[in-house]
Amino acid sequence: MRGPVLFAIAMVFGASGASAANDAPICPDRPSKSTGECTVPAGRVQIETGLVDWTHDRREGATSNFTTFGATLIKYGLSGKADIELGLTPVQTSSVRVAGVHDTATGFGDMVVRVKYKLTSDDAPILVALDSFVKLPTANHRLGNGKVEGGLVVPMSAQLGKSGLTLSLDPELDLRADNDRHGTHASMIQVVNLGVSASDRLSLSAELWAQWNWDPARTVRQTSADGSIAYLVNKDLQLDAGANIGLNRETPDVELYTGLSVRF
Repeated sequence: MRGPVLFAIAMVFGASGASAANDAPICPDRPSKSTGECTVPAGRVQIETGLVDWTHDRREGATSNFTTFGATLIKYGLSGKADIELGLTPVQTSSVRVAGVHDTATGFGDMVVRVKYKLTSDDAPILVALDSFVKLPTANHRLGNGKVEGGLVVPMSAQLGKSGLTLSLDPELDLRADNDRHGTHASMIQVVNLGVSASDRLSLSAELWAQWNWDPARTVRQTSADGSIAYLVNKDLQLDAGANIGLNRETPDVELYTGLSVRF
């Protein structure tokens, strides 16, 4: 129900003329955990796919690996300022080994509907957008919690003079299901990202990511240090790779991924 409502809101707010972004290079949310304020030009389709994403963790005698294949975000430009997005994961696997006992699960992941709206013009000194989303519980009970969840991200970025550096902030507030599945609670995420254009085609980024999950049973705090690289093959195709390193015991030890983004 909420997906169509968000779509309608985007249609109302996004009723502006076509943007010069049609001729600009592709601007995906990949790589990194940061969410860009860019939207897809009106009438165009953009596909951002994680070819492989592997997460490894080891704590308290348990070793776990979580891998996704082909996790994809499909975007459609509604106007020069708004797009609608559908995220899906066709294959994900979970593997946990505890005291010699090995448990695995494989299946389709949850789906996510997003609407992003740019609040500022492309030439503003500070770029700001609103990115709302709803998670639809399409994963089986071993890979998902079976609950509808949602949240709001406020992507912000600014060029740091003529240095070629871009500073991005991504405050996020989510509403999540409790671990016992009988209620909901708030969760907050913050990302501080510093990106640099090494050349016209190559870009690098480093970031700090933190999450506070206020579940009634126990508050979980996670932090990571992340790095990524992206290469622009042409204005409509980008390749990427990245690594995220956990900084505390509650965060997975390492996450490695690679993917691509293409615009039609």
